[in-house]
Amino acid sequence: MIKKHDEFTPELRENMRGGDGTVSVCNFITEDDLNGKGRLFGKITLKPGCGIGYHVHEKDSELFYVLKGTATYDDNGVKSVITAGDVTVTPAGSGHSVKNEGTEDVELVALIVYA
Repeated sequence: MIKKHDEFTPELRENMRGGDGTVSVCNFITEDDLNGKGRLFGKITLKPGCGIGYHVHEKDSELFYVLKGTATYDDNGVKSVITAGDVTVTPAGSGHSVKNEGTEDVELVALIVYA
C-alpha cells in the first residue's frame, strides 16, 4: 500500500491538551493500518507560540521525531530543548508537553502505539 501526500488532510486543533494556540495534526494512517496497535502516525506542526499541553499517556506510548525547528519539551516535569534529529519517548504512565517558543515552525513526526 502507498498513501500519497496529497491524500492527507491536516486537522487543526485549538488549545490541544490545554496548550497554546492552534496545532496542525496530519495523521498518515488509520488504526486499521496499524492492526489496532496504535492510533497516530503523522506530522504535527507547531507555529511559533503554539504547543501541546502537558498530559499523561495512560494506555499508550508516544514518540516524536523532530523534523524541523526547536521546541521546549517537558518530560515528566523536566524541561529540555529539542531540535531537528532528536527523538522523544513517552512510555505509558509518563507525561509530556511540547511548545514552540521560537520564531520558525516546528515539525514533528508522531507515533502513538498502545501499551
